[in-house]
Amino acid sequence: MINNFLLKEFGERIRSLRTQENLSQEQLSYKTGFHRTYIGMIERGERNISLTNMAVFAKAFKLTVDELLKFDNAKELREKYKLKTED
Repeated sequence: MINNFLLKEFGERIRSLRTQENLSQEQLSYKTGFHRTYIGMIERGERNISLTNMAVFAKAFKLTVDELLKFDNAKELREKYKLKTED
């Protein structure tokens, strides 16, 4: 899949926010309504989640969706983006 690195970056963002709030995956599961294993898969970059599910995470962390998607290394990531027409 193209741009898989973004899944890992997003997963790391979720894990970072969760640990900052001292939440276990199970506690975040309760807060979001998502299954604990789904959260683990997201944190490991194994799931490509929908925008609507991102909004659920944003609400759980008391953020807007754009705040949730703010990566410290955004400019670096942008250099890695690929179009579907690129090899």
